[in-house]
Amino acid sequence: MFNLEPLILVVDDEPSNLAVMREILSSEYKLVYAKDGASALVAAEKHNPSLILLDIQLPDFDGYEICCQLKRNSKTEHIPIIFVTAMGGDLSEETGLEIGAVDYITKPFSPSVVRARVRLHLSLVQSGKLEESYREAIYMLGAAGHYNDNDTDVHIWRMAAYAVRLADECGWSFEKSKLLELAAPMHDTGKIGIPDAILRKPDKLTPDEWIIMKTHSTMGYDILNRGNAPIFKMAAEIAYCHHEKWDGSGYPQGLKGEQISEPARIVAVADVFDALTMDRAYKKAWTVEDSIAEIKKGSGHHFEPRLVDKFEKILPDILEIKKQWSFEDLMFRNNTF
Repeated sequence: MFNLEPLILVVDDEPSNLAVMREILSSEYKLVYAKDGASALVAAEKHNPSLILLDIQLPDFDGYEICCQLKRNSKTEHIPIIFVTAMGGDLSEETGLEIGAVDYITKPFSPSVVRARVRLHLSLVQSGKLEESYREAIYMLGAAGHYNDNDTDVHIWRMAAYAVRLADECGWSFEKSKLLELAAPMHDTGKIGIPDAILRKPDKLTPDEWIIMKTHSTMGYDILNRGNAPIFKMAAEIAYCHHEKWDGSGYPQGLKGEQISEPARIVAVADVFDALTMDRAYKKAWTVEDSIAEIKKGSGHHFEPRLVDKFEKILPDILEIKKQWSFEDLMFRNNTF
């Protein structure tokens, strides 16, 4: 839960300036004050403010040095800093922005400008916290889908990295690829509803067990489609369709060709390649060569031929991604995180 009354640290050696800031901001925010650089450093670490309004001209250090020290401290580096300076004074916007400040306010203060700048940067802080929480929730949903089977969490993120690289090769925009990066790991969310005895079975499933297993696509869609955000809409689409096949022989709907959404078609290739090249309870990892041969064999049947061709073209990049994730996978299996 975010603080409804953000705390702002105001640093200025002139009592009159502190009084003006108090008059402008105290009705909306909690304020703490510092009159020199040394006390500002102590206050920033002690109070962990949401924002710092920092005068450039201070009696012991200038604001640039204080900013540098705050950014070097892991406890305060995340705090946005707005420099405060006299009109026509020692103002170097380029220097300030290079060392980590986010904005400038000039004296004499305009109350409307001060409020607008403070609101803007506090809203960015909250947006950043929301995005972080968003990613954590997505990570947990993705991991939950594999909680009771034999895959590691690493699988879902490695597979997502393969999918993003393939999407890039297909000309996707950066923004759409970023959605895929977070949507793809949720593709098996529906496995939450599959009994452990089926998920962890070391042998092939019986026909009746296979019918139950296939329901994870629909269950995943039902869970994820409750969200209205674009990322959950894409994730629901992928969960529902990533087991559809290009020739119409897949499930749950028997879709064919471009009836299957492109994100799901991309994830299908990435997911199968990753599944083939990793150990499972019922099989050893296949070699890369055999895995690629299997995917090529499925071109026009399981997979869209265009995607198979592109995946083979970017195979050096895929193998580099695989290598990068090998260490994380080893650490996970050895419980050394």
